[in-house]
Amino acid sequence: MRITHGFHATMTALPGKADEALAALLDAPSLPNDDCVVFLVGRSASDPAVLHVTEGWVSEEAHGRFFASDEAKAFTARLQLLLTADSQYSDEVPVGGKPSF
Repeated sequence: MRITHGFHATMTALPGKADEALAALLDAPSLPNDDCVVFLVGRSASDPAVLHVTEGWVSEEAHGRFFASDEAKAFTARLQLLLTADSQYSDEVPVGGKPSF
């Protein structure tokens, strides 16, 4: 599938909530979604409270449809309770690479 829309997010968990936020991200409802081609979760090596997410979607419309769903809204609300308010998002379209987990 061709990825035409994506982003990279950097977020910081509240004190003592990093593992819970990481677990939530790794269990995100977008993972079984066929329109979400890339969903990569990472953690800062120097500050384990800083989490990174890279997403790649088949289209901006597919991403919008998914995030308009009740399931995605509930997930986002639940995740936001674990994070500080300073999350940063940047435009990114994944184009290739190698997963090695």
